[in-house]
Amino acid sequence: MRAHLAVIDMQNVFADPESEWFTPGFADILAPVGKLVAAFDDVTFTRFVAPAKPLRAWRLYYRRWPFALKPPYAEIYRLVDGFEGATVDETTFGKWGPKLAKRVGRADVLVLAGVATDCCVLSTALAAADAGQVTWIVADACAGMNGEAHERALDIARGYSPHVEVKTMDEVLSCCA
Repeated sequence: MRAHLAVIDMQNVFADPESEWFTPGFADILAPVGKLVAAFDDVTFTRFVAPAKPLRAWRLYYRRWPFALKPPYAEIYRLVDGFEGATVDETTFGKWGPKLAKRVGRADVLVLAGVATDCCVLSTALAAADAGQVTWIVADACAGMNGEAHERALDIARGYSPHVEVKTMDEVLSCCA
């Protein structure tokens, strides 16, 4: 089975406890995500970045979060140390689009890990599934805004089976590595 790993938004803005977007549990998934990255031949890292000029609902969003209106090269948007490789930047929660689809190519399954389960990971999974891409979320290699939100997002994802499946890291590694 050909699998492509997309590591969603493992960036400083979500890792830093001082950030308004800090994701509790981020540090806990560093090792599992690193293990997945080491096991996969095809890996894409995604980054959430602010648009140059927010439009429509995004104007409201950045009124709430003005600290994040920084260029893509800003320190807050850099991947955390230890993660590097092919990168897809998007100004949207979901990272599935033409750039990631091209990277995934004809892979049988898109495997997702990263943050936040209840936002960017789930948005990516649902958009990929709508496009016809079988998608797996690695539950123990994702972190949400809190434990309850993480579990709720995984429960929502399970409702999209067989398009979206929630897997453990061990299940994914035994199948795809």
